Amino acid sequence: MKEETIQKLGAHIASSVLKQPNRVISPDHALISSGMIDSFSLVDLALYVEDTFNVHLDDSELNKETFDNLEQLAALIEARAG
Repeated sequence: MKEETIQKLGAHIASSVLKQPNRVISPDHALISSGMIDSFSLVDLALYVEDTFNVHLDDSELNKETFDNLEQLAALIEARAG
């Protein structure tokens, strides 16, 4: 499940946020702290996560401590979905 979640998240970020559908994002690549995702994209990503995975995210979780790479994000989704 976690690998599938990481793959879905990476594909969404590459195509919808970065507009580079062929780009592959590694599970541990920094999203926020590297500047790959800005605050506007972060909100869009949070909405995608909530809609796609049927989980609730608090605004306080939209930061680099919980949302900075695909691995962290997938773990958060699994914890909420479980």
